[in-house]
Amino acid sequence: MDALNPNSLDQVPATLRKQGWAVINAPTLLAALHTDLTTANALHDSWNDLPPDQHLRDGGHYRFRRHSCFRLDTATGELIQTPHRAHWQPVTYNALHGGFERLFQPIEPAICTHPMWQALLRHIGGLLAETKPVPAWYIEAHQFRVDTTGGIGRPTPEGAHRDGVDFVAVLMLERHEVKGGETRVFEADGPHGVRFTLTEPWSTLLLDDERVIHESTPIQPIGEHGWRDTLVLTFRQGSFQGPN
Repeated sequence: MDALNPNSLDQVPATLRKQGWAVINAPTLLAALHTDLTTANALHDSWNDLPPDQHLRDGGHYRFRRHSCFRLDTATGELIQTPHRAHWQPVTYNALHGGFERLFQPIEPAICTHPMWQALLRHIGGLLAETKPVPAWYIEAHQFRVDTTGGIGRPTPEGAHRDGVDFVAVLMLERHEVKGGETRVFEADGPHGVRFTLTEPWSTLLLDDERVIHESTPIQPIGEHGWRDTLVLTFRQGSFQGPN
């Protein structure tokens, strides 16, 4: 898959414009953020303290998450955390969990103010603004842990979907004793698609949400207890999604 792992971030906007998705490998991302894997892994430690997702409508207990929102001025690079708010999606984009407000516990302040976190949101937001120039991005950040305590975990219980935003970034942080979790990306209005499995910690999938739909297949344990940790960032111009 030649489109995977661009050698530099300079290639990302062109790749996104060409095919609607791109993958950045971990060394490229960490170099751009002027950080290293030790610092990144220390940030990842906070995934061990995620509360259960209380809003799963399939009756499952396999997902843990936190959620916070930010606004990035793409001209100045100013990043501010906005007041805590519920996550909302229309039913047209999320048939399972759309149409009602889901309030999750916020991401810990120590994470939101961490220099690597701040650099990550600014750099990805800057890349996406090169792809689609906008004055500001309204960013929703989701820390996810999907585990296999009940035998199976579903990263995307809603199935193949769009999120109703401009762009989505999915960062793979850890796969611990699991199989499955294949990423599938398909044209929203065409027959073509790709399938691959993100395995490298801090590898990053970028998606043009207007052009592609995506999903991740269920995970199963290959040991006593398995889980899959991701960070999902959505970028929307104009405003956050809401019922009004």
